[in-house]
Amino acid sequence: MTATRGPYAVSETSVSRLRASGFGGGTIYYPSSLDDGTFGAVAIAPGYTARQSSIAWLGPRLASQGFVVFTIATNTTSDQPASRGDQLLAALDYLTKNSSVRDRIDSDRLGIMGHSMGGGGTLEAAKDRPSLKAAIPLTAWNLDKSWPEIKTPTLVVGAERDTIASVRSHSEPFYESLPSSLDGAYLELNGASHFAPNLPDTTIAKYSISWLKRFIDNDTRYEQFLCPLPLPQPSSTIAEYRGNCPHTA
Repeated sequence: MTATRGPYAVSETSVSRLRASGFGGGTIYYPSSLDDGTFGAVAIAPGYTARQSSIAWLGPRLASQGFVVFTIATNTTSDQPASRGDQLLAALDYLTKNSSVRDRIDSDRLGIMGHSMGGGGTLEAAKDRPSLKAAIPLTAWNLDKSWPEIKTPTLVVGAERDTIASVRSHSEPFYESLPSSLDGAYLELNGASHFAPNLPDTTIAKYSISWLKRFIDNDTRYEQFLCPLPLPQPSSTIAEYRGNCPHTA
């Protein structure tokens, strides 16, 4: 696999705030080709005080691998995680029911991602909608540290040098509170800051694509990139990786 750009040419369309219901609009990135049927879809939320542009790189990167991707703006930049979770779900509903690309989407194959409070919102959305196929909170922040209700396969991404949502106070407790029977993993980025997900990052892209392919598309060819668990090396971009293997979903 490639963690840079995939085989699909990517098109995009904007959704204005005025047309959105329950969230602040955004940009939809999607494979241009109509040859391969429908695709899974992913909504992605930014963090506290951040705008859609802070997560925009993930749109074309993931869409080129065969997903419809909606990078959203939030209603206000100060919205808290619970609100961001509701907005992620509203964005998925818009994608599948009202968007101009709804016919390209398999509404049974949906996932969510988010950075910082958007990552906290990712956990909230996964708790509220257990039918989701994949969740990836990126250096997530949430006052709630315990998520035993989540039934969605979840990849928690933390950053070793995060001073805003430290892994000890956020990402690690989030991961450790997930049900032991859940397909889950914890990836800690070596030497990275809270803002690592705001810039193109090969490690984030590689494991996010693998997770989404494995659980949204049920493509077991991507299991090899997740299991056996990656082992940190002296020059590795991974400080720590934990998870359950093999995956059962």
